Amino acid sequence: MKTRAERKETLRATYQDVLDAPPHRVAEVIAGTLHTHPRPAMRHAWASSILGGSLVNPFSRGSGGPGGWWIVFEPELHLGDDIVVPDLAGWRRETMPEYPDAAYCTVVPDWVCEVLSPSTRRLDQGEKRSLYAREGVRHLWLVDPDARTLEAFELREGYWLLLTTLVDDVPVSLPPFDAISFPLDALWPEVTAGAGKGEKS
Repeated sequence: MKTRAERKETLRATYQDVLDAPPHRVAEVIAGTLHTHPRPAMRHAWASSILGGSLVNPFSRGSGGPGGWWIVFEPELHLGDDIVVPDLAGWRRETMPEYPDAAYCTVVPDWVCEVLSPSTRRLDQGEKRSLYAREGVRHLWLVDPDARTLEAFELREGYWLLLTTLVDDVPVSLPPFDAISFPLDALWPEVTAGAGKGEKS
């Protein structure tokens, strides 16, 4: 008869569980547990898209900025036994000289951004943040579309140091992307009262 620890080990989620997850769910495996959550809602998707768009040209393409990075939307990362899908991730070209031709990436990013939502907030701020520190991700941004904030962290001796919390319409110019600047409020879609209900804006 198997011990409780052996039964728990047998039940640990694997990559096959990720592959078997419904296509409309984002699946991750952290510490042997499968986590699934719905695709990002529209406000979440807007923040992620605008942030990525602000970084791709200057840092991935070298247009209006220094280049030297791979900036990727929702890459699947296999870090040890864990499988995570951050909203955005970035690798310096010296960290990952060649872009992988594979279903997932095993190289630890230099920067990760999570856009918080009700279904992912606890996981992003808890287990995933700890996992990124364990793996040596140097920079972590947490974007909160509800609070309209951006928290920037830097890894120091294995622990996250909060560099700053940005609010309102302040310019975003933060490590490792402080070569450029863009307004924080670009990440929040303007909501007009009555829009979509036949009322004049």
